[in-house]
Amino acid sequence: MAKILCVLYPDPKTGYPPKYARDDIPVISVYPNGQTVPSPRGELGFKPGELIGCVSGELGLRPYLEAHGHELIVTSDKEDANSEFDRHLPDADVVISQPFWPAYLTAERIAKARKLKLALTAGIGSDHVDLKAAAEHGITVAEETFSNSISVAEHVVMMVLSLVRNYLPAHEIANKGGWDIADCVSRSYDLEGMHFGTVGSGRIGLAVLKRLKPFDVHLHYHSRHHLPADVEKELNLTYHATPQELVKVCDVVNLQMPLYPSTEKMFDDRMFALMKRGTYLINTARGALCDRDAVVRALESGQLAGYAGDVWFPQPAPADHPWRTMPNQGMTPHMSGSSLSGQARYAAGTLEILQDFFEGRPIRPEYLIVDRGQLAGTGAASYKFT
Repeated sequence: MAKILCVLYPDPKTGYPPKYARDDIPVISVYPNGQTVPSPRGELGFKPGELIGCVSGELGLRPYLEAHGHELIVTSDKEDANSEFDRHLPDADVVISQPFWPAYLTAERIAKARKLKLALTAGIGSDHVDLKAAAEHGITVAEETFSNSISVAEHVVMMVLSLVRNYLPAHEIANKGGWDIADCVSRSYDLEGMHFGTVGSGRIGLAVLKRLKPFDVHLHYHSRHHLPADVEKELNLTYHATPQELVKVCDVVNLQMPLYPSTEKMFDDRMFALMKRGTYLINTARGALCDRDAVVRALESGQLAGYAGDVWFPQPAPADHPWRTMPNQGMTPHMSGSSLSGQARYAAGTLEILQDFFEGRPIRPEYLIVDRGQLAGTGAASYKFT
């Protein structure tokens, strides 16, 4: 019998389960790159479209795990040495966490997790795991690559339009009974004709570029690897060798690169000084890619016209985090990849990975981040230990 320790965000304050707005969700069978969606064996422990990413939802895992004699512990309590997460960690065989409510598997915690064999991210993004320490301890790290990439890409497009068109302040005016058109449009522009750039052009970054092409913007990108020539031609992309070159020419900059030591706080006072005055910055990648206080200064000075972010550091963000109250921002709690549609896919992928792990089958290479002491699969293409 194995012990599975699963950390999920808390239930809705209005109670669980919620009343759903729709009766079903579209069925997606293949991702844009041809990769098939998760394909666990047997029945799912949930109905697609249900809220399963919270504690009571349990990712729908309990029926499978208990039927096979395993123990499932689900909690949202993860913050300190006395947390339920830390109490159960020393004898956990598997840890499951989400980027939205991450249980940070630091080197110190990994050293205490004497039985841990698999660290599984329900979603995309495993930087809350110390990958080098996991490799040194022989722990496999896996995630459901592509499961919620389009969910995040759609969120990016929403944020771009919300900032550029000044939607959020205008909506607030309407809610308060006002009809102050001049106030609404004094910061409202057309996206058409602007220069949009993404730093990172993996699955999410490329999906964003494709979705913005019909808006008749000039598209730019920086990435460790060039996109295929036919993709560059189709989208009329301009490649930049460095992020610094890209930000100098763009009106809207989107962050979509992984977080590792060399990218932490990449967007700081010096980077913002390179940008056009009035640039919009979008960040659904990781909060620590930006210097927290430099973002505030850039908004207050007007160097940034707006900042929309779905990611913070740490997560959850404290109530007094300055990004909650800085001007011209469109912050959301980390929710972009946890739509009910995305949950159905990453929960099914979590089940698929667990089935392969417990039943002795190889985990799909596209799901692997660390395996057999080294970066593997998607991890080898996306992460670095330094």
